[in-house]
Amino acid sequence: MKAIGALCLLTLLVAVLASALGVVWTRHESRVLFVNLTALQNQRDELNIEYGKLELEQATYAEPRRIDDEARQKLGMVDPRPQDIRLLR
Repeated sequence: MKAIGALCLLTLLVAVLASALGVVWTRHESRVLFVNLTALQNQRDELNIEYGKLELEQATYAEPRRIDDEARQKLGMVDPRPQDIRLLR
C-alpha cells in the first residue's frame, strides 16, 4: 500500500514539475513573440511613413506644370508655331 501511495505521489510531483516547466516555457515564448510583434509593427509604421513620402514625391513629379518645365529646360521642347501645325483628315 505504501508503495502505491509513494508511486502516486512521485507521479503527481513529476506532473506538477512538468506543468510548471510548461508554464515557464509558454510565458517565455509569449514574451519573445510579443517582442517580435512589436518590432514588426514598428517596421510597418516606418514603411507606411516612407510610402506616404513616396506617394507625395510621385504626385509632385507627375504635376503637369513641372513636366512642362522639365520638357522645356532639359529637352529644349517648345510649342509649335502655327505654320508648323498640320491637320490630318
